[in-house]
Amino acid sequence: MSELKNIFGQPIGQSMKKWTTRPLPQDITLEGQDCLIEPLSPELHTKSLFQAFSLAENESDWTYLFFGPFTNFENFKEFITMAYQSTDPKYYTIMDKTSGEAIGLISLMRIDPVHGVIEVGNVVFSEKLKRKPAATEVQYLLMKYVFESLQYRRYEWKCDNFNLPSKKAAQRLGFQFEGLFRQAIVYKERTRDTAWFSIIDSEWPLLKQAFELWLSPTNFDETGRQINRLESIRIPL
Repeated sequence: MSELKNIFGQPIGQSMKKWTTRPLPQDITLEGQDCLIEPLSPELHTKSLFQAFSLAENESDWTYLFFGPFTNFENFKEFITMAYQSTDPKYYTIMDKTSGEAIGLISLMRIDPVHGVIEVGNVVFSEKLKRKPAATEVQYLLMKYVFESLQYRRYEWKCDNFNLPSKKAAQRLGFQFEGLFRQAIVYKERTRDTAWFSIIDSEWPLLKQAFELWLSPTNFDETGRQINRLESIRIPL
């Protein structure tokens, strides 16, 4: 409970007199050990992304997304052109630093600079990125950008409540489950109950420390397998 009270004796939230509207996400490049996050470019990324996504055994990666699956290259090209023109969601391409190939998409969306709230979404990882350290590094780099460069207060993750892998990923990354919004959305001719998760700025320093310990080369053996799980590193913190 808040210890602050107004002149009527009612409890109120912490003062934010010094708060100012935050900047919008920009066309930036974020560099990690294994990956780059760079602005989506139809010219540079469409073909490489289509090839990477085509490696999947089936179309199940698109089930819980608002877009896809794409039956041919032309349809995918149209989507990338639309995504490139969008400012909210703001799309970024995930690049493999070694090969220089585009291996995934991610976006910042539902951008609210007045209140400092932003959501990560439209996450599509190809087979070249799934279950790799770079998949975690992508999330770390984007969180760091949001909390440290843009200085937003709240970072959200939302997904279809049936999307168990997404909910598990959110909790692994340190998002806190906040509740279920029933019948929140209609998409792909079906209803969606939306699970809400978030990280707030006061939680970021300890999460950052855990990410950096997990991503350290010393946390992986000779075969590239993790030694300590991200959750187990974060618990003592």
